[in-house]
Amino acid sequence: MMSPSARPQSGPRGPRPARGFTLIEVLVSLLILSVLAASAWKGLDAISTARQVADDNLQQTLRLQAVMTQFETDLAQVLDTQVVQGFQFDGAALRMTRRSPAGVQVVVWSLREGRWQRWASAESTQVGGLQRAWQQAQQLLGRERGTLVALRGVSQWQVFCFRNGAMSNCQSSGDTVRGSAGADALSGLREQLPQAVRLQLVLGEGSGFQGALSRDLMLAPQPSQD
Repeated sequence: MMSPSARPQSGPRGPRPARGFTLIEVLVSLLILSVLAASAWKGLDAISTARQVADDNLQQTLRLQAVMTQFETDLAQVLDTQVVQGFQFDGAALRMTRRSPAGVQVVVWSLREGRWQRWASAESTQVGGLQRAWQQAQQLLGRERGTLVALRGVSQWQVFCFRNGAMSNCQSSGDTVRGSAGADALSGLREQLPQAVRLQLVLGEGSGFQGALSRDLMLAPQPSQD
């Protein structure tokens, strides 16, 4: 006879079935993951964009520095041959006669349709070759061999000359001197070389910069003509 407190023993229990995620829980999890993924992608995209902008700015700055170095080098090598003009700015183009490793050449900086360009003639050791190069320098169309686009996005430029203790417009007619017989077949006059120049560029769209750039640059002393 069973004791009143005794209870019948149940049989062995099987493993409880594992409880899965409900559809709502799955959808909520996917939503959270998508939000996190979108935030991470935006962060990575912002970092990538900032890096690209920084790289572009660096390249543009290096380009500008290289161009200014070339311009300064040309000025430092200006030579008064007394055969052709050594330095001449007419408002549109700056022509210089400069020393080169194999002789003398004519260099022209000009602004055409927002492109600041540099043209260099072949090097010459003969008076006739130098005179032909100077004549060609006065007739450039901007597509000649030896023309390179130095800088884009330049809207305006101006050059001022430091002569006789004062800075003035390089086109001043009072800055001419009498040259030798071969200096200028038409007038016998040539422009007096400045001791220094002030270059002003107005940079805009396409250059990577905005505003005006001004540089004061020295010309090298000329050898004595005595």
